[in-house]
Amino acid sequence: MIALPFLPDRTTLADADDLIRHYGDDAGYEAAARANASRERGNALHFARWRQIERLIVLLSVDEPFGTVH
Repeated sequence: MIALPFLPDRTTLADADDLIRHYGDDAGYEAAARANASRERGNALHFARWRQIERLIVLLSVDEPFGTVH
């Protein structure tokens, strides 16, 4: 089962969209790099935020339905 990312606000989705538009298929790698940079600076909040964005980008790249389809 795919773990759904937590979306606390619309800016999370907007940031994921910006990365996808700018980096294309490498957007997930860019989000991971930003998360790692935040962790290295000791910023746990931004680390967690960028990890969620990374998960969201991966989820958006899946072409198959998942979960319950109504």
